[in-house]
Amino acid sequence: MSSFVMTAEEREAFLSEVHIGVLAVEREGRAPLAVPVWYDYEPGGELLIWMDGGSVKDKAIKKAGRLSLVAQSETLPYKYVTAEGPVVADDAPPTRGQALKIAHRYLPEDEGTKYVDGALSDNSVLIRVRPEKWLSNDQGKA
Repeated sequence: MSSFVMTAEEREAFLSEVHIGVLAVEREGRAPLAVPVWYDYEPGGELLIWMDGGSVKDKAIKKAGRLSLVAQSETLPYKYVTAEGPVVADDAPPTRGQALKIAHRYLPEDEGTKYVDGALSDNSVLIRVRPEKWLSNDQGKA
């Protein structure tokens, strides 16, 4: 199976493409929380995830101090990348530019701007994660 593993450059490039991420974070006494999220990532950088402060996700992330995020392709050849690491910041809202960058990855520009205008608030939080451990698989390497 190791022949399907992506190189560091391949996995970082894949993660930087537009995919719905699935965030996974441990919770005491319960199964891990696993929820879809929008995110931003540039190779070599941090994962950026914008959410409401005080949400179930935010509380679980603050308690655990780390998370995993998986991105996958849903068409052939199937691929996935999981990045795991510590939260390096979770105490400030994103700037308008950071929020727009995330929203514009997933929505047309005008819709993304409207989304940010309605959703960005002082209660927003930008979770920044430094990826340290990776898992990947590229079925196209068969």
